[in-house]
Amino acid sequence: MTEARFHWREFGSREELAQRLSEAVSRRLAQAVETKGTGLLAVSGGSTPKRFFEVLSGAEIPWAQTTVTLCDERFVPPAHERSNEKLVRENLLTHKAEAARFLPLFHQAEDVEQAAKLADSEFAQSPLPLDVAVLGMGNDGHTLSFFPDAQELGLALDRANPKRVMAIHAASTEEPRLTLTLPLVVHAGQTFLHIEGAAKREAFEHAMASDPALPIRVVAEALERPIEVFWAP
Repeated sequence: MTEARFHWREFGSREELAQRLSEAVSRRLAQAVETKGTGLLAVSGGSTPKRFFEVLSGAEIPWAQTTVTLCDERFVPPAHERSNEKLVRENLLTHKAEAARFLPLFHQAEDVEQAAKLADSEFAQSPLPLDVAVLGMGNDGHTLSFFPDAQELGLALDRANPKRVMAIHAASTEEPRLTLTLPLVVHAGQTFLHIEGAAKREAFEHAMASDPALPIRVVAEALERPIEVFWAP
């Protein structure tokens, strides 16, 4: 895989990365609102994006015309400590970003499959495509909930999959997951990958150089535009 499918942005500190990523996302969302009257932002959970969320929450974006959603979610209620929705509500949907609408993936349901159906129906009524998607990545090369050992990985990465949101089960995860599917991410106006630390840089470089089966590489190769990789030590 050549660098034509991704642009590498390296920063001296995680603080600088958070600021620059916030600026880049803000520009894209402002352009979307100016062009079509709405903006749709998908963000990832985990520990990495917290500082980025805090910076972005104070950005000058037309938040009242912006919808924020998640790239993936654990099948746990919003009050749960492992909930990505909780992370976003407490760190991003504050300050100026409090005016944004939030589109959840989690729904109270009998099981994760039913929750995915409810989320998929809501996305069908949303102003797609995504304007900005900010992805994360694990040391195993997964992004969104496209885990290498996921039972549903093939369907989640199928460009012909009609589902926008689907359930994921993987032995490597503590809970079932809900995730956006590849067809939804492929058409995003701009996709960013936010990674930090030497281990994740090594995992990304390995995927790009020698492992075409890893989910992060599958996603990068499928995107309509090169992914913008933001990395700091």
